Amino acid sequence: MDVELPWGPGTASGVGSLPYTDPMEATRVVLGELPDLPHLPELPTRGPGADMVGRSCALLVGLGVDLQPAGWRLTAAPGRDQRRARSTLGQDLDALEELTQGYTGPLKVQVAGPWTLAASVELPRGGRVLGDHGARRDLAQSLAEGLTEHLADVRRRVPGASLVLQVDEPSLPAVLSGAIPTPSGFSRYRSVDNPEAEALVREVVSAADAQGAIPIVHCCGSEVPFELLVRGGARGLSFDMARVRDADVEALAAAVEQGVTLFVGAVPAVPGPEDASTKPSREGPRGPSDLEVTRAVLRFWRTLGFPEETAARGCVVTPSCGLAGAEPAWTRTVLTLVRKVAAHLDDRPDSATAPDDERS
Repeated sequence: MDVELPWGPGTASGVGSLPYTDPMEATRVVLGELPDLPHLPELPTRGPGADMVGRSCALLVGLGVDLQPAGWRLTAAPGRDQRRARSTLGQDLDALEELTQGYTGPLKVQVAGPWTLAASVELPRGGRVLGDHGARRDLAQSLAEGLTEHLADVRRRVPGASLVLQVDEPSLPAVLSGAIPTPSGFSRYRSVDNPEAEALVREVVSAADAQGAIPIVHCCGSEVPFELLVRGGARGLSFDMARVRDADVEALAAAVEQGVTLFVGAVPAVPGPEDASTKPSREGPRGPSDLEVTRAVLRFWRTLGFPEETAARGCVVTPSCGLAGAEPAWTRTVLTLVRKVAAHLDDRPDSATAPDDERS
């Protein structure tokens, strides 16, 4: 797979969500900490419609949704909550447009994938869209059409950007294994076979391709179906490095050989016990050192069978997952770490990114 990538070697990026409520503040943080591959922040603490599923519902074309006690539900016409979600997205895009005047380079936006959306949204009479073959196909088509409009809008607002679309599919492993519970909780929805799962992923990925955006797929769980995602058209795979199983190594190595970039989630999205017990610096909790994380990424890359010197081109360094559940101080720590680690992979001797244990 020969794809011209809009980012260079030694790049870091975020996953999507951040623990802020002000889109201007969040966008400034992203642009400052992740200048090589910034992203449109998701701010779920702002309320319904600002989270991953709500933002994706805002993009739907020809399908109305509203927020019920059990979650988002399809309706005959757009409801108040869908209109509010669209307004919230518009505010986020306004902040992005204002703060990226004159920007040129890659820019990532995120959307919930068709299977995560189908597992999250209810039918008008109850039960998840996942349980209705026709409804889940209609939902994927509506999402793809909405994405076409959304990407065109982002391109208009940030004309110098080379767009990257991240499709978030945290529910896909559970969909494939038949682990999504029904509303009663006493049974599970039937598992979806791989060809159908691949087809709906491709439906959404094709919308990115049609707009000239690089499509990547993110899943920070375990048992990620990497081969299915590559067959579905993903040109990048985003995952939590700590959850990669021995059984995944062959699939990831094959993906790299096809030109797929690995978005390696190398820094925990929330601090572990060892980080919580460490005396924080003035900038916030220290977390692992950038040198430790760099070594872990290089070990992982070698496990896939590739020489260390190619890691900077084959990997984009990210947090392990979204940062909505983190404290702002930890968020800064994580974003600084991924940027430093990416620079180390590219062996850039920059004083701002010198390994922690080499600084006085």
